[in-house]
Amino acid sequence: MKFAIVVNINRKEAIALAKELIAWLKERNLAYVFDATSAAKLGIGESAEIEDLNKLCDVFISLGGDGTLLFTSHYSVTKPVIGINVGHLGFLAEFSREEIYSAIEQVLEGTYSIHDRTQLEAQITIGDETKYFTALNDVVVEKGAYPRIPAFIIKLDGEQLSSYRADGIIIATSTGSTAYSLSAGGPVIAPKSNVFVITPICPHMLTVRPIVISDDKIIEISVDAPDGAFPLNCDGHVRKMLMPGEVITVKKSAEMINLVANDNRNYCEILRSKLLWGREHKPGT
Repeated sequence: MKFAIVVNINRKEAIALAKELIAWLKERNLAYVFDATSAAKLGIGESAEIEDLNKLCDVFISLGGDGTLLFTSHYSVTKPVIGINVGHLGFLAEFSREEIYSAIEQVLEGTYSIHDRTQLEAQITIGDETKYFTALNDVVVEKGAYPRIPAFIIKLDGEQLSSYRADGIIIATSTGSTAYSLSAGGPVIAPKSNVFVITPICPHMLTVRPIVISDDKIIEISVDAPDGAFPLNCDGHVRKMLMPGEVITVKKSAEMINLVANDNRNYCEILRSKLLWGREHKPGT
């Protein structure tokens, strides 16, 4: 078994943990490959371009936070991903830095379980070319630097849902409901729920609210504006500047992301610890 390792090189804790991990893997004669950027920072030779890691390795290890795990998931495709949280929030990264070796041992022994997570697929056709993008958390179209409030037109299965005057529109999976969508006022949705949530960003009308829809719906988004260019983001990365009238189609991806599960964590405990639910009242007071 060979491990692909992706490190958040901007975090000293992640780099230090990566060095410890190298020593641990070498002691056990376990094969590993770092992505080229991480390897250059660490000064090691066992590396490959991140696009090739899926062909070379069996399991991915992400050392960082949720952002690093999102980045890693785009290249892992369907290979299992062990998410090690050395960040702050860590909704997606299942394991703490103290649990890294027990997590790897579970994978080696075949005693691990998987959380399979739905992805979004965004599609846009420009002339004769069709481009596809995937996102584990969300697909977002924003007004960017546009100086006025544009209208974002949303259709579900070809039928118009609404025309939102807002700063943008977020289409989030249940996994991504605790990311940008939550910050914009969207609901918390339990993972593996077969739904998406459409969340307007700073809508112009108070009556506009997020809407939860079945994940078998096909969503079309376009921008009604006389001019301008509007950023299309997938998991926080700008993929294209959307022109007025261009249509982006968003639907459930055929490929799932497979995250190695931490059997010592449960979703209710994650919400309490990460969102500090119930901290304002002590039991018995």
